[in-house]
Amino acid sequence: MLAPRCLALLLAGTVHAQNLPVEVANLREDVRGLAQRVGELALRVEQLERENAELRGQLANAGKAQVTLAQLREALAESAREARAAVAASKAETLQQVATQMEKLAKQTNAALESLARTNGARAPAATGSTGDFPREGISYTVQKGDTLAVIARKTGARAQDIINANQLTDPSRIQAGQVLFIPGGK
Repeated sequence: MLAPRCLALLLAGTVHAQNLPVEVANLREDVRGLAQRVGELALRVEQLERENAELRGQLANAGKAQVTLAQLREALAESAREARAAVAASKAETLQQVATQMEKLAKQTNAALESLARTNGARAPAATGSTGDFPREGISYTVQKGDTLAVIARKTGARAQDIINANQLTDPSRIQAGQVLFIPGGK
């Protein structure tokens, strides 16, 4: 009975031995497929690590960009403050220059008016040329600060209308300190 059993084992071993190269070949193919898959996975891991490093770099740059934006905002605010200060300084300088020029012009105008007034005061009766009714003889009067036509008329004993006519004043309320007026019949 041993013989059939041994024979069966021997037969099974022989069949198995004949299939062995096929199974080894299959195993080799499986190992090659697994090695290829492991290689693909290794490449994918490398790719994910690169992407991760890239994202970390972008995140770091984003943090730097926020700092840069904050610095940019501060720089813009500082520039705006400097611009406002420069405009204010320029405005003050311009106003000072205008005031100086106006002062010069006022002095020149006053000097010219005084010169005209002295000239008109010396020949007042002939220079008036007014056809109004007022005495042709009189005096020159230099308007003082606070003087009005009524005050001048009272001080000099003349009529306000005669002063208006003699000096051809279109607006008697606009007489100015330093202005020289001819006072008809004045004392």
